[in-house]
Amino acid sequence: GQWNISMFHYRNHGDAYGRVLVGLQAVGEETDVTRYLDELGYPYQDENDNPACKLFFR
Repeated sequence: GQWNISMFHYRNHGDAYGRVLVGLQAVGEETDVTRYLDELGYPYQDENDNPACKLFFR
């Protein structure tokens, strides 16, 4: 698939870790993106059904 990073936000308040919000535009099947992220082994959370994210990305 072909993906575009449409939004990137990093937040850290002096902790040992930070939080990242990434917006991806995906051409093709959503399962292609999910499969790729799963293969990376990096923890992520799908926010497609989050009402706040839906409002923000409108």
